[in-house]
Parts: sequence; structure tokens; C-alpha cells
Amino acid sequence: MLVIESWVINDGSPVPVSSGTVLETLRSRIDSGQLETWLTSSSGRSLAFVTNAERAMVMLLEEEGDPGEHAVTPEVEGSSDGFVLSNGQHDEYPDEDTVPIGEALRIVEHVVGTGSWPANARRVVDR
Repeated sequence: MLVIESWVINDGSPVPVSSGTVLETLRSRIDSGQLETWLTSSSGRSLAFVTNAERAMVMLLEEEGDPGEHAVTPEVEGSSDGFVLSNGQHDEYPDEDTVPIGEALRIVEHVVGTGSWPANARRVVDR
């Protein structure tokens, strides 16, 4: 029997998010100015979503200290700022290391629902 891991938002809430609710949760957080969201799975993995509301950095880490892997758009040039972390830090990322917000939400929804990247999502393994 295949058991899909459960995911929670790292905000102290024990309530799991599902693939059916994670997009609404992320959109609500963005609307309230929370541009950085970390999710933790029941197996100890972490999924990071940091956005400027146009592009997003999406990272999947297997365990604490893992360099992980992140979604990319290798054919674009330039960089984008406005990525505000929960500690108040303002980051700028090369656009090739981020994806458009719609793609980022699709990736997060898929990872939360299946535990893996969508087959057609481009990513770089940083390990």
C-alpha cells in the first residue's frame, strides 16, 4: 500500500494541507504579505515557496542541511527582486532560478499531492 506523506505549513499549525487546499492557503498568505512559506512533510522533507507575487523560488529538501533541488526557467535572463523573507530580508534572484507564479503553484500542488516533482517541471539538483 502506497502511503503519501502529509504536509503542514511551518507556522505552528498542526493542521495538514492537501493538494486541494495548498493553493488557497498559499494565495491567502501572499495576499496578507507572507511571501515565504515552508512546508514540512511527515517524512521530514521540506518544501520552500518564496515569491514576489510574479515569480517564485520553489525548493525541495530531503532533510535538514540538504542543499536540495529547485525549480528553474533556464531560458530566461535577468533577475527579479521583491522576495521578502519572514525575517524581513529582501532577496533578489536570477530569473533562471525561479519560475512564474502559476508554474510555482502547480509544482507545489503536485509535490504536496504526490510527493514528487511534476514530470515536466524543470529543476536543478543542488546536491
